[in-house]
Amino acid sequence: MSDQVHIVEMGPRDGLQNEKTPVSVEARIAFVEALVAAGLNTVEVGAFVSPKAIPQMAGSDQVLRGVNHLKGVEFHVLVPNEKGYDAARAAGAKVVSVFAAASEGFSRANINCSVAESIERFKPVLARAKDDGVKVRGYISCVLGCPFDGEIKPKAVADLAVTLWDLGCYEISLGDTIGVGTPLKAREMLRAVSAELPVRNLAMHFHDTYGQALANLYAGMEEGVRVIDAAAGGLGGCPYAPGATGNVATEDVVYMLDGMGVKTGVDMDRLLATTNEVAKLLGRPPVSRVASALNAKRKRLSGS
Repeated sequence: MSDQVHIVEMGPRDGLQNEKTPVSVEARIAFVEALVAAGLNTVEVGAFVSPKAIPQMAGSDQVLRGVNHLKGVEFHVLVPNEKGYDAARAAGAKVVSVFAAASEGFSRANINCSVAESIERFKPVLARAKDDGVKVRGYISCVLGCPFDGEIKPKAVADLAVTLWDLGCYEISLGDTIGVGTPLKAREMLRAVSAELPVRNLAMHFHDTYGQALANLYAGMEEGVRVIDAAAGGLGGCPYAPGATGNVATEDVVYMLDGMGVKTGVDMDRLLATTNEVAKLLGRPPVSRVASALNAKRKRLSGS
């Protein structure tokens, strides 16, 4: 294990986009600012998608403009097509993300097109981004299982990762969207992808539906992956996976890595305060184990 892991914070986008309670632009800006103050220097802050499809992401342009003044931080935004790219660039985006699924069933349910058609949609985005000097991150959904197609072959994930890499993505984030993976399956998938692409350009984006995310992340770290996507408080979920929880909680990841002596640059006290604040906005306690444990401990120590 190396002594450092880079965490990409997904809470303001992947987390909030699936929450039923809307969060204002002002509150989302404050959320991002608090995450940055906690030491998270790569944050995905919004998605330039139809507000009819994902109303929680309305005003992503205002959020990006509201935080772009912060120095030493990389802000990511999701764009599905050229229209989204235009809007993102107008708001000052320097890093954008595109997404595809490793399964045909999920692709059709999620964005109403085949995997091949989804790639055609964002090919122009990658071409323009290259000309504009904009970095592009690529997401692959359902790398360890699909709610429609079931098991996903590692080769299908590797082939799609190569396609995204060849189109110009600087990093490929491999998503267990419905959280069904287990460590051996995660290792097998990562070995298939890293046989084709540099492991330093891979990221793990594992949801925690069955409580396997930390174990899967550890298995991935043993394979050499050093970039982890996480969401403060374990925010989010997947509308196509009943009962699916959000991305693995940032504080759970930080606690595990701190215990291993692996540096993240994240201040747990500040992260916990941020998690508690956004939980209040959503009207429910954080779902992460670490936040629950630390909150209970502090309550006991304070005697309240």
